[in-house]
Amino acid sequence: MKDNLEQLCSSLGLKRIPAIIDRELKRAEKESPGYSDFLEHLLRDEYFHRCDRATEARIKRAAIPELWSLDSFPWDRQPAIDKRAIRELAELDFLRSGTNLVFTGDTGVGKTGLATGILMRALQDGYRGYFIKAPELFERLLATLADSSSRRLLAKLVRYDVLLVDELGYLNLRTEQTNLFFRLIDDRYMAHRATIITTNLDYDQWRRLLGSEHLTKALLDRIRHRCITVAIEGDSLRSTTQPG
Repeated sequence: MKDNLEQLCSSLGLKRIPAIIDRELKRAEKESPGYSDFLEHLLRDEYFHRCDRATEARIKRAAIPELWSLDSFPWDRQPAIDKRAIRELAELDFLRSGTNLVFTGDTGVGKTGLATGILMRALQDGYRGYFIKAPELFERLLATLADSSSRRLLAKLVRYDVLLVDELGYLNLRTEQTNLFFRLIDDRYMAHRATIITTNLDYDQWRRLLGSEHLTKALLDRIRHRCITVAIEGDSLRSTTQPG
């Protein structure tokens, strides 16, 4: 009978029940639950197992290099940060409204840690997200020009509920890269997708990064139309294990 049960579970894609059935049968012998209670308990365990597996898969696909959380952030070392405001952002209302988050500040002050913690919260809540360093993003955008795959890459990046672009700073960009970056931000803006950016640049310095004053103005208009900016001041946390 056990073999038949395992075969049925396999056919139905129920991977958790075979692992717990012996334990649950022993529990049932002691507690004598009703049939519906016994079945509900099995299915609830299967459901939460699937949720955990789905969350693990979303986190893996997000390509986060270090799995920081808001609980591990050294709040005491950056007292200027409004902890309550960050916790409110982690409620993810910004994501549901397609509002961008921009974390600004010097290198090492905790921008990446906070942004990653919020991205992790979104992934745990069922949203699809992706983490990418700004230099890697611009390299990939440039590479798409060689095989005419720009549209495919942009479409992939737009589909994410939240995209985290980390370490946007002074880079030597080609015009083609800035144009594709504008298209990415514009497409996500039109789709009401939230983008999180960490940068050591103030907004008035983006012109030096993107080159074109007209394009910079158009880009910032889209980013800042629906945007929450978190400016972080304080000492570097590089002496700890918290990223910048």
